[in-house]
Amino acid sequence: MSREKKTKLDLDRIVFIGRTFDEYLDMFALSKAMIQGKRILDCPAGACSFTAVGNSLGAEVTACDIAYDHRAGDLKQKGLEDIEHAAAHITKAEDNYKWNYIRSVKDLKSRRNQALHDCSEDMYHSGGRYVPAELPVLPFEDSTFDTVLSAHFLFMYADRLSYDFHIDTLTELLRVAKEEVRIFPLVDLTGERCEHLDAVIEYLTTKGHRVEEVSVSYEFQRKANSFLRITKSSIGN
Repeated sequence: MSREKKTKLDLDRIVFIGRTFDEYLDMFALSKAMIQGKRILDCPAGACSFTAVGNSLGAEVTACDIAYDHRAGDLKQKGLEDIEHAAAHITKAEDNYKWNYIRSVKDLKSRRNQALHDCSEDMYHSGGRYVPAELPVLPFEDSTFDTVLSAHFLFMYADRLSYDFHIDTLTELLRVAKEEVRIFPLVDLTGERCEHLDAVIEYLTTKGHRVEEVSVSYEFQRKANSFLRITKSSIGN
């Protein structure tokens, strides 16, 4: 598989928004104890704070995203603009969201700003943990990470990411994972079950992987309250 570096994506085409560390724990049914001592990849990580906070708590987390080809300062400014844009959009479509985990648009902006702050500060001081890459190709050796987490990308953007892209990306995420891959959520932008999901599950199962849909307490976008846990087959490892 070729791992040539791709052309840098125009910053204007990148949406640089992220979730907080606590949101990650709830989205993926994790705990602080569960991640300690684990090698974890967050991909695509965006402006999430999971890498920054996770490493401070004893995990070995690496973040990977096409956005990291740009300077941290430029990304922070883009993130601030994107948070305001997203909040304005959500305000116009509040019925598409549940307001119990995240209480209000003000709460949402606070969380997104906290995640951006944590990520940006960590990028300044620990740049080596933030690796630029464009899926479905990753610059890591086989089985580099115990666990791979991927949020708000696969399945969610089924209207623009093909079935083949999903398969190629999941194959790559599994290649760099030693134990498992977790994908959140399982719905598309309309809140409906992703059209590729069942075919993807069938494909992964035929490859010998164990696949489970796991419900979680986290739900902001309506129906976005479960993740796909793919336990890697030992065949060929």
